[in-house]
Amino acid sequence: MKPKIAVLSTYPPTQCGIATFAQSLVNGLLSQNRSVDVVRLIDQPEHRPSKAVVHQHLGGRELTVTRTVLNNYDVVIVQHEFGIFGGTDGDEVLGLMSKIHLPMIVVLHTVLTAPTDHQRYVMRRIIEMASALVTMTNTGRSNLIKYYNVDPGLVHVIPHGSADLRCEDANKISNERPTILTWGLLSQGKGIEWGIDSLGMLSDLTPRPRYIVAGQTHPKVKEREGEKYRNFLIERAASNGVADDLEFIDSYLESASLKKLIQSADVILLPYDSREQVTSGVLVEAMVAGKPIISTRFPHATELLGDGSGILINQCDSQGIADALRLLLTDQEHVNGMQMISEKKAESFLWPTVSKDYLGLADSLWTTFLEDLPTLVVS
Repeated sequence: MKPKIAVLSTYPPTQCGIATFAQSLVNGLLSQNRSVDVVRLIDQPEHRPSKAVVHQHLGGRELTVTRTVLNNYDVVIVQHEFGIFGGTDGDEVLGLMSKIHLPMIVVLHTVLTAPTDHQRYVMRRIIEMASALVTMTNTGRSNLIKYYNVDPGLVHVIPHGSADLRCEDANKISNERPTILTWGLLSQGKGIEWGIDSLGMLSDLTPRPRYIVAGQTHPKVKEREGEKYRNFLIERAASNGVADDLEFIDSYLESASLKKLIQSADVILLPYDSREQVTSGVLVEAMVAGKPIISTRFPHATELLGDGSGILINQCDSQGIADALRLLLTDQEHVNGMQMISEKKAESFLWPTVSKDYLGLADSLWTTFLEDLPTLVVS
C-alpha cells in the first residue's frame, strides 16, 4: 500500500516562492497517481481554498486541530523557511511537528551558516523531530552537516524542480533589441540596482539592450514599506540615463505568461546581494530554459553554474555584470557552448523527475516505519 501524503506549506493563492514550489511539487506527486493533500499555512482566514487543500492553519491558533489532521496521513512533507510559520523565527513549526507520530520529511529552503541562538534552537529541534531532511543543493547538505552536526544519513539532496521551459533556439541572441530579464517577487537584496548601473556601460552597443524586471513587490515587504525599493530603482535608472532601457512588469505572472516571458528573453540576470542563498527556483528555471545566465556567486549559483552553464560575478559588481553582458550579447559561440551544457542536465530538474525522487523517499520511510511498528507498539 502506497502512503497517503500531506504537505504542510504555504500554498496559492499565497504569493511566495515556497507556495509556488509546494503547488508544483503537489501537482507532480498527483501526476504519479498518488494520494496527496495540502495543509495550508495562512495569515488570515480564507473561504475558498484550492481543491488540494484539506485544512488551513491560521498562525498562532489550532495547533491541536492541525496536528490531528496531519496524523490522519502516512507521511508528512513539511516545507520550512523561518518566515512562513508563526512565532519568533517561525518557532510555531515546533508545535506543529510535535506529537506527529508519522514519518516527516522536512524540506529546508534556508540553511543559515550564522544563525542567531534562537534560529539555531529552532533548527536543532526540527532536525531532532524529522525522519529525513531535504536540501536542494550539495552546499545545503554540507552546511547542515558542518554547522548543525547532522547525521549525513539523514540528509537527502533533491534538486529544486522546474516546469519544462525548453524551447528551440533558446541560445539565439536576438538581432533586434536584446532583452535582459530578472524575475521574482521584488524586495531589497535582489541587487537589481547593479543591473541597472550596468546598462549605462553598454550604451555603445547597437542595438542597445533593454532590461525587464518582472514581478510584484513581495506582499509582506509592500505592507511594511510600500514601493520604496521599486521607486529607488526607477530613480537609479533615471540618474544613470537608462530610464528608457528599463521596463517593469508589476504583476504576479501565472505559469503560462512566465514561460512565454522567459522564452522570449535573451539573457537571464540574477544579481542577488545574498552570499548565503542555497536555493533559487529562478536559477533552476533559467537553466532548464537553456538561456544564458549571469549570476552573482551565491551558493546555489556557484554549484549549478560552475560547470560553465553560466557566468558568475561578484555581488554588487556593476562592471562585472556589464562585461558579462557584453560577452554574451556579442559572442554567439560562447552562448552556444553554455546552452549545450545546460541542455545535458535539464531533464533531471524537471518536476516529474523531482517528484519521483520525493515519492521514493516517502515510500522508503513509510516501509521502514511499518517494519518498526511492532517494536514501537511493544516499547
